[in-house]
Amino acid sequence: GRSLIDTPALSRWATRPVTLAGTPVRIVAAILGAITFGTFVNWLVTYDVRPLLVMVGIGQAFAAVWRAQVWEVIRGIDRPRADLSRLRRLLNRLEDTSFNAPLLQSLAARLAPHHGMRPSQRLQRLIILMEYAESWRNLFFAPFAVMLLWALQFAFAIEAWRSSDGRHALDWLDAVAEMEALLSLSAQAWEHPDDAFPTLLDDGPRVEGRALAHPLLAARRAVRNDVSLHEGCCLMLVSGSNMAGKSSLLRTVGVNVVLALAGASVRAREMNVSPCAVGACMRVQDSLQQGISHFYAEIKRLRQVVDMAGGDPPLLFLLDEILHGTNSHDRRIGAEAVVRTMCTRNAIGLVTTHDLALTQIVASLAPRAVNVHFQDELVDGKMSFDYTLHPGVVQKSNAIALMRAVGLEV
Repeated sequence: GRSLIDTPALSRWATRPVTLAGTPVRIVAAILGAITFGTFVNWLVTYDVRPLLVMVGIGQAFAAVWRAQVWEVIRGIDRPRADLSRLRRLLNRLEDTSFNAPLLQSLAARLAPHHGMRPSQRLQRLIILMEYAESWRNLFFAPFAVMLLWALQFAFAIEAWRSSDGRHALDWLDAVAEMEALLSLSAQAWEHPDDAFPTLLDDGPRVEGRALAHPLLAARRAVRNDVSLHEGCCLMLVSGSNMAGKSSLLRTVGVNVVLALAGASVRAREMNVSPCAVGACMRVQDSLQQGISHFYAEIKRLRQVVDMAGGDPPLLFLLDEILHGTNSHDRRIGAEAVVRTMCTRNAIGLVTTHDLALTQIVASLAPRAVNVHFQDELVDGKMSFDYTLHPGVVQKSNAIALMRAVGLEV
């Protein structure tokens, strides 16, 4: 079954406008229900059904005023009830745990009892109301539900809970979500004791990593590389053949920077990072429905990344196969203009390409840019990659060899 809490749906349910409110209505409904049930008992004793029919009619006429809102409330509790049950179990676990770290203590303080009840108890009260509210679906109980104005009474009770505690539920959910994030980061560090904790720097922009690897690659398969980006070197232009590891390098740098800034350990021997925003242009797709070509989608995304440059904190840009949807001449001019703009705005980053003409961008930005590349070898008809970053521009391409390797006559 579904194990995650649908946070957006639960937030919408908890904060939507209250449709049923008013203590007098609830009191009148309770009185009418009690009187109607009394006439039911009278019927069993005297066999006179007329008082019962009269009271049922009065009760249903009274309930008809709010029938639409009542059924809206009743129909809308199925999904929130499942999510609230999961949230209650999480809250109950956290409430019974003591913490020593100041951050965790501050989170626990947000789950402190209110009006003598813990958050899990207040949620449990709501869950019970929801379960009672749906009792009318039981065929044996349905006649009694009609007499007691059951749906009306519990719909008002549920809305009263939302009015008093709905906004608190969002705060409980935020505290649980933050705790879950911290637990995930701690689990990452515990499961990978060889990963380093980064050094966070005040001066930047700076991203330096020694022996970086992607956290999702198995240790025995991952090939580690060094990356150094700072004010004196704003660009690393990565050339190389297809499948050589260019895109994986961008993902490696990006995910490790995000982990570092989140306070997690990183897959590296050593890493120094200053605060930065991460802007990426990778895996851009065209859209038939929107009438957008791949190139247009890419330049729109590039515009978003460029707009991030010059802000605070500085930008780390990761551009994969920049402008490969257009001709070589326009690609060369456009790519240089984009990269130059971002470097001028104090951004740093990596750009990958298999178009060797773009490697000339480095000369125009020297000494603040460097060329690096990945190599490959054709051994016994099979491509072999070392996934190791080398200085300079790649000297060969493997496109023809790959086409021949899959059986194309080239």
